[in-house]
Amino acid sequence: PASRTNNTNTNLHQPKRNPPLLDLYPPLTFAYNVQTMSRPTSTNILDRNLGRSGGRSGDVSLSAFAYIYSELVQYHQGRAASISELERRLESAGYGVGLKVLEMTAYRAKETKRETRLMSILHFVSSSVWKSLFGKAADSLERSIDHTDEFMIIDYEPIASTFVSVPQDLGSLSADAYVSGIIAGVLDGAGFSARVTAHSVKVEEGEYTKQGGNTMTGMLPRKDKAVFLVKFSPEVLSRDAALER
Repeated sequence: PASRTNNTNTNLHQPKRNPPLLDLYPPLTFAYNVQTMSRPTSTNILDRNLGRSGGRSGDVSLSAFAYIYSELVQYHQGRAASISELERRLESAGYGVGLKVLEMTAYRAKETKRETRLMSILHFVSSSVWKSLFGKAADSLERSIDHTDEFMIIDYEPIASTFVSVPQDLGSLSADAYVSGIIAGVLDGAGFSARVTAHSVKVEEGEYTKQGGNTMTGMLPRKDKAVFLVKFSPEVLSRDAALER
């Protein structure tokens, strides 16, 4: 009979098994870069605190304002049939701004009581409102000698008309009508209805002198000034007279 083979040597002729993959390669690790929704570091104008004016950082570029305002004037000029209509359009554009300026200025000043006297609201417009808009107070606040219901806010450096060149056919146009609309919006929002008009008046010799020219633009002093004529309604005058008694 055939002799039996030794079973212990059979493994020598069998192929070797490959080691498991986990022994050759370490387990794969996956790192997920999850981006969270976060606000950008730069502060947007809508994210600013309403209670802070922002200082010098809240100022608007003068060249940007001049460009946008010139486009605004040209826009309404192409749709107006007369000079008076163009001025009314500019006044209407500024009226809504005046309502918002009143609310913003009062909020930042933390005023809990509104002005009830006529002279108080005029001082508020010529000082607080003017500073928030133009960075300085108005140059003068005067009362008309001939009419007790008329007051004049005078600005020797009106920013709205600084870079506006009025042609000869529109010689009587006041490019500061937009600012008069802002004044009317502030007064009307405070409960002092008034008719506000802007006028360009020549500066008399020796009336206004300032070294260095225009403080806002560095240009030479202007030959005309902006006079904003405020004419209050009879109801406002009677109410103010009643408060004096």
